[in-house]
Amino acid sequence: MTRTAAEIRKAIESNWNEYLSKYANLFSSNYVEGSSPPSVFVGSYGYPKVLVGPMVPPVHGDTLVMDTPESWVGKSLEDIVNYRLSLVRGIQTIKANEPQGRYIESLQDLAMSSHSTDSELEFVKNARASSFVDSENAPFGPIGEIKNVKFTNSSSDKNIQKLFYDKDVLAQDAVLELYNRGIEVSKIQKCFSIGMFGKNRRLVPTRWSITATDDTISKALLEEIIDFSEIDSYQIFAFEHLGNLYSILLFPSRWMFEMQEAWYDQNGNIGFGSDFENINGLSHYPETAGAHFASRLAVTEYLLLNKVQAGVMVLREIRPEYAVPVGVWQVREGVRMALKQKPTLASSFEEGLDIACKGLSVDKKEWLARSKLQKARKQKSIKDYF
Repeated sequence: MTRTAAEIRKAIESNWNEYLSKYANLFSSNYVEGSSPPSVFVGSYGYPKVLVGPMVPPVHGDTLVMDTPESWVGKSLEDIVNYRLSLVRGIQTIKANEPQGRYIESLQDLAMSSHSTDSELEFVKNARASSFVDSENAPFGPIGEIKNVKFTNSSSDKNIQKLFYDKDVLAQDAVLELYNRGIEVSKIQKCFSIGMFGKNRRLVPTRWSITATDDTISKALLEEIIDFSEIDSYQIFAFEHLGNLYSILLFPSRWMFEMQEAWYDQNGNIGFGSDFENINGLSHYPETAGAHFASRLAVTEYLLLNKVQAGVMVLREIRPEYAVPVGVWQVREGVRMALKQKPTLASSFEEGLDIACKGLSVDKKEWLARSKLQKARKQKSIKDYF
């Protein structure tokens, strides 16, 4: 039975209270030890002076799942929020354009690690509980200002280590090489964030590094895709997870891409975000923010795998059950999963859009009213005159 957003938040809050009770000693001590997934975080507030540090749960063992979003498809919202809340976050204020010193070096070693890493954090004061989760902000666990850190038994990924020590490789090229070697996107994002790539190295706030990585990789994939033949059918894919519904329509066309989002506010009103690009790319920062680049990465992966290009419309309906935002990773993974499903075929764009909207509660007219892709699709191209 589908639960309301309030019921989901209540269950999450109950789990959080259980955690606080179980690990009450966290807040009566200035020390925590456990196995980092491994995980590092760079804040954006106050940039270029930012809060930087490791994230460590108060447990030992294989904790990799706690910060590997690629493994979270099929998990419940409570599971994912619990992972986030269980990670104790250490912080120090660092200048983003001057990432140097033993502390940053230790975090870079941690980010390179291929498995969970034993960690000890000593804080200036006792760790404090973060503000509890709500419908607007991603959840975080306890937080404390770092006095000393110690990481042991780490084992660096050789692919990452090679690029870390090669300071002649551009950051963009390092990101693409690691991606092509099969390193998870989330892993690349962390290493990029903690200033490990490029000639002029600096820290990049985590939320910015996620968008930059998705953007960099998908642009590179697109350079290959535009030389492929156009898809010869109308295909509709769908997937639902964490209260997010995805409907994706692929149709015969040169590359054009639109990502639309619709969500319900607390009063039941519908909000929209919509962004369109063609081969010339975007001319503005997208209304849908990082979701645009995350979904574009998943789509370009699919097109490259099948060696075709297409026009693409991605519709994302955010249901009230998505009671707590857990990050743009779920857009990338949601679209990836949608494109792994067996598609429904249509005979025209109009029929395809009818099918795509059939499983959504937002009416087709609402999507079309905000669609720039629909207008671009109807414009004649040079080939229409031959």
